[in-house]
Amino acid sequence: MDFLNSAIGIAGVGLLLVAFFLNIFKILSQETKTYAIMNIIGGALACYYSWVSGTIPFVVLEGVWAIASVAGLARTVRAKRM
Repeated sequence: MDFLNSAIGIAGVGLLLVAFFLNIFKILSQETKTYAIMNIIGGALACYYSWVSGTIPFVVLEGVWAIASVAGLARTVRAKRM
């Protein structure tokens, strides 16, 4: 189970980093659904790994990251409807 949890954590952090780098290099705008979804999934996976690892400060960090990304996705969807 430890390998699976580590793989989940690596996938989560990997998604966050890929979204970050794509944004920094202007390949993916932070105003897109894709960017928000990558951050939601990445944050949620990293949050899960932090929880099972017992690193509560990172549970808070990654949980807030995922929640903020949900808010960003909602803002993006509303903006596209207008």
